[in-house]
Amino acid sequence: MKTSFNKFLYIGFLLIGLYQVFFSTDYLQTASSLGIALAFDPFNPDQKWKERPFWQKAVIIIHITFVAVLFGLGIGINGK
Repeated sequence: MKTSFNKFLYIGFLLIGLYQVFFSTDYLQTASSLGIALAFDPFNPDQKWKERPFWQKAVIIIHITFVAVLFGLGIGINGK
């Protein structure tokens, strides 16, 4: 099985984001790290959205939702 370099970058930015959310509590920085991780599609990037299995769509949508929540949380906390 051939592993693409995108998977390593995705996992790397995901781990950086998880570290930041649990240890640094800088939610805007965490949102940006996790948002950058989305640029590196961990699944087959040549596959169209309609052809992807449901679980892959769910993973990406949950990831986007988590980034949006962290971004909103960071704006809310820093906007006091």
